[in-house]
Amino acid sequence: MGIKALQQKIGYHGIFLGLIGLLASAALATANLVTHDEILAAEKHDLETSLKQVLPAGFADNDLLKDAVRLKRKDGKEVLVYRARLGNEPKGAVFQVSSRGYAGDVVALMGVDSEGKMLGVRVTKHMETPGLGDKIEVAKNSWILDFNGKSLGNPPLEKWGVKKDGGVFDQFAGATVTPRAVVKAVREGMEFYRDNRTEIYAKPAETSAKER
Repeated sequence: MGIKALQQKIGYHGIFLGLIGLLASAALATANLVTHDEILAAEKHDLETSLKQVLPAGFADNDLLKDAVRLKRKDGKEVLVYRARLGNEPKGAVFQVSSRGYAGDVVALMGVDSEGKMLGVRVTKHMETPGLGDKIEVAKNSWILDFNGKSLGNPPLEKWGVKKDGGVFDQFAGATVTPRAVVKAVREGMEFYRDNRTEIYAKPAETSAKER
């Protein structure tokens, strides 16, 4: 094959591959446009479901997704706080916390009433070992329900740990790191709420706020 014929063949392949790339990009863009609204609706539904899991039935009558504020923690990271109200009166708040577990970050959603008492905690994301660390999921174990009704004074702050560390919360056989991470995350969340309680309810709502 001559050099000229080879160059022509290479050029043809390049153009062909380019066209395939353009068609693939166009198809992806079209699919994104078509499913965009459905994806947003599904995300909203999932978030609303998660919020309800950490709040008692009838606890609030406002739209939590439209009554949210962003605040900064001591480490500079932002926290999106959803505020629960009943008849326009502040009743509590829901926000996300996280801590490093055995295999990755353990992320949880926690609800606290206006007086600083725990309403509920649910783990929403983790990579812990099945059969051991995954007992933090309420569907597999009731351990997470032990946070209900707790506050920074009940138990005292120094007792916010697993029993192996001198705290009051149970650990799992063969998986102490995971419950330790959840207790740490929740304790830090309670401290964040205590330190920002006034600003949480005083700051104007960011109606366009979206979980990140």
